[in-house]
Amino acid sequence: MPTIITHAAVPLALAAAMGPRRIALPVALVGAALAAVPDADVIGFKFGVAYADAWGHRGASHSLALAAFTAAFLALFWPRARTLPAALFLFVAMASHGVLDMATDGGLGVGLAWPFETGRHFLPARPIRVSPIGAEFFSARGVETLLSELVWVWLPCAVLALTGLRRPVLADARATER
Repeated sequence: MPTIITHAAVPLALAAAMGPRRIALPVALVGAALAAVPDADVIGFKFGVAYADAWGHRGASHSLALAAFTAAFLALFWPRARTLPAALFLFVAMASHGVLDMATDGGLGVGLAWPFETGRHFLPARPIRVSPIGAEFFSARGVETLLSELVWVWLPCAVLALTGLRRPVLADARATER
């Protein structure tokens, strides 16, 4: 898995690119939290849930179905999530976790299509180094993971965020020229 901070970077970059008029800061922050939620499935290990089980690590909690259910649930009970852009953003924020995990070089794959299909999948290209868990993170492999995430996630996210942030500035500059 990518690091938890990297999972949060994707929705934050997307929110920045979309702009605060479309995605309010509270929605962006909830999206960043939702991007990390699927890894709460590791608690299952303590209760005997095997990695490869449907509810094991990278299984149902990483699915598009659970991301859609979560976004719909939030839209039902949280007024800020009731606009189509906000609800779609929250869905994409949580769904991005599984997609990022599919780009890593370790694990058993991701149950993105659960419950419709129980297989685990990776993307054809898997350039992101899988993150070591626990104290092993503070090792040479942890550094390799961070460098991998910098290249394959953080730099593209920065470009996305900056492109989105420039758009209003350019629009304001054009309006001033007239």
